[in-house]
Amino acid sequence: MKGTIFMKQALLAAGFGTTVPHAAQELAALEAALAAAAPGWTMARAYTSGMVRRILARQGQPVDSVAGALSRLKAAGVEEVFVQPTHFLCGVEYDKLKAEAGAMASGFARLRVGRPLLDGTAAVRQLAGILAGLYPAQEGQAVVLMGHGTTAGANLVYPAMQAVFDLAGRPDIRVGTVEGWPTLAEVCGQLAVRPGVGRVKLAPLMLAAGDHVLNDMAGDGSDSWKNVLAAEGYQVECVLHGLAAEQAVRQMYADRLREELVD
Repeated sequence: MKGTIFMKQALLAAGFGTTVPHAAQELAALEAALAAAAPGWTMARAYTSGMVRRILARQGQPVDSVAGALSRLKAAGVEEVFVQPTHFLCGVEYDKLKAEAGAMASGFARLRVGRPLLDGTAAVRQLAGILAGLYPAQEGQAVVLMGHGTTAGANLVYPAMQAVFDLAGRPDIRVGTVEGWPTLAEVCGQLAVRPGVGRVKLAPLMLAAGDHVLNDMAGDGSDSWKNVLAAEGYQVECVLHGLAAEQAVRQMYADRLREELVD
């Protein structure tokens, strides 16, 4: 298909979605970076979470599912679609996205689904390097990154990223997950054996600062990561923006898209 020119092309940015307004702004910033990387392509959005879509619809802010967005694009006469996932991992939501898009492929001359951001060693190392730059080492401080986690095999990305930090001489950066492994309890165990650490900078290893960040990470409940770490005796500072707010991360997504569009 290389070299084929289609009359109408569309880029569909598809991710889990969010109901948190400032997190939606972070995702919109990423979508703008993707649009800039694909000049001439019509931009569209889809959320894979049915729960998020239902809440937004009740608020008068409907967002299409992948199937719904593709149906609209087909009706508009689009011939080629590139579905760009904004997921980090090849996990459950990405598998759902691929299946939904694949079921609609026959309606287009060409439909492709891109790869999640952290789909291999080079990408994990690159993002770890960005994060290490965002959070330089400081005496007496540890950085705890809260990822989502998954039951899928792609959860291996989190311990792999921890290995990158350790091998780069940054054991002060610890990676944990809400719904996978390593857990917060294991992160606390690692912090306990690091003498002299009295402060923790707690930051999302997530694209947007949505519900998990506001509640699981920085919430007022006794089981929030902020309060668990405070109960362990640490002075905790929370970073309340997702990685899509970082230009270097948006650039990483945009560079990946440019590479894939020429295939």
